[in-house]
Amino acid sequence: MTSSAPVWDCPFNHTDGLEFDPLLKRLLTEAPIARIRLPHGEGEAWLATRYEDVRVVTTDRRFSRAAGIGRDLPRMTPAPIAQAEAINLMDPPAHNRLRRLVAQGFTNRQVERMRPTTQRIVDGYLDEMAEHGSPADLVHFLSSRLPLTTICELLDIPEQDRAELRGHAVAMMAMGLGSRAGQETAKAALRGYFTELTAARRAHPGEDLVSALATARDGDELLDDQELAVMAMVLLVTGHDTSTYQLSNITYTLLTHPEQLAKLRAQPELLPRGLEELLRFIPFRQGVGIARVATEDVELGGVPIRAGEAVHVSYLAANRDPAMYERPDELDLDRGAPTHMTFGYGQHHCLGAHLARMELQVAIGTLLRRFPGLRLAVPPSELDWHTGSIWRYPRTLPLAW
Repeated sequence: MTSSAPVWDCPFNHTDGLEFDPLLKRLLTEAPIARIRLPHGEGEAWLATRYEDVRVVTTDRRFSRAAGIGRDLPRMTPAPIAQAEAINLMDPPAHNRLRRLVAQGFTNRQVERMRPTTQRIVDGYLDEMAEHGSPADLVHFLSSRLPLTTICELLDIPEQDRAELRGHAVAMMAMGLGSRAGQETAKAALRGYFTELTAARRAHPGEDLVSALATARDGDELLDDQELAVMAMVLLVTGHDTSTYQLSNITYTLLTHPEQLAKLRAQPELLPRGLEELLRFIPFRQGVGIARVATEDVELGGVPIRAGEAVHVSYLAANRDPAMYERPDELDLDRGAPTHMTFGYGQHHCLGAHLARMELQVAIGTLLRRFPGLRLAVPPSELDWHTGSIWRYPRTLPLAW
């Protein structure tokens, strides 16, 4: 039985800087549980945009990611980004087992131990930027380098391999026509690389995160070879990709909101809380992520969802829900709870969230401290914004001081 709900055509290709996608705003306001059609995949899907409905979908086990494996579900990219064996497509109890194993090598304590090293890396990059002189491109000197270096150091990826791996990660996120072959090639290349790397670390473990995962146990269980290779690949991609773009996006947003920037300069202790508000406010990606499938008939926000139907959520829209946030379209660094959904929600909450927060705190805090006169070197209208992938960010960010 098919739904009689009207279908919204949702290309989700709004690329006007970091302006919030007006289509998402309309859906949140007019059809918070909407029937949608996406650029790729078969059929239609539901989309939840309200905070509470997103919370339900991401925590209720009747909405399954694993149930979508093998189906050509509606999506943003020509080829699915996630691999069938990846943790982000697992449901409990398999997901819980793998997450427990990964958590042993990726704890808050280990991330905090990396803070001094991250500080030294940031200081070195900003030394280079200062030596270059004003104006300088933040993307070149910091954004494109720090997250990749940090995750590669954590995984002990040889320096000569990093640029190629970064290229594959970028290719996997492409949305444009004709990009499917490149996506599939990139995914296969990453999988092949990490299959070899993880086999070597399992045979000869070191002090890195891959070795920690290779030897971590949940009772008598280890990650099998396939799980270990895919997990290392997921950590490489998710451990640097979003942070790369958010470093530039956060800097741009602060420099175009002078009152909030002045508040942060006057109260540097506000930085951790201020970064959470920036992460809530910035629409850092296009559209939606990985669909779930209803495993039985269920009512969501007063709308009947039938077993087998695909359901997407929008964390971006949930972050702008007026039922949760007063003045949701305003940036307010003094804003406190509730928790934003930029790192996801529920069992698939981003494993690298602690690492991302630490990197952003060190990088943004040091940048503002080192360059008290920091400003955009060109008018915002002259910035070249990236299009053609799921991410939104400026290709270059010329800064003066």
